[in-house]
Amino acid sequence: MTATSLVSMSIPVELADLARALEDFGAGYLMTTTGGAVKVVTVEPVLDDGVLLVTRPGKGTVRNLAENPAVTLVFPPREEKGFSLLVDGTGSVEGEDVR
Repeated sequence: MTATSLVSMSIPVELADLARALEDFGAGYLMTTTGGAVKVVTVEPVLDDGVLLVTRPGKGTVRNLAENPAVTLVFPPREEKGFSLLVDGTGSVEGEDVR
């Protein structure tokens, strides 16, 4: 495939609107990486005091975050050819949960 032009499209979501957006999208995918391998798990994060909370994403995710705190959450579109919601951030482990 050869692209003749690239157009960047995004619709920003303000932090104040993130809780509502999460309700609209439902479950998403939490991606972590370490040693060149990407781990993807299905999650249903909630907004807790302005921070996303993912409960019990699994031991592999927690291990990855110990080495590399960079995370991406991807929420697929709810309708055909709709927009995805992407959230990039830094994760921290609290027991079995991730913030």
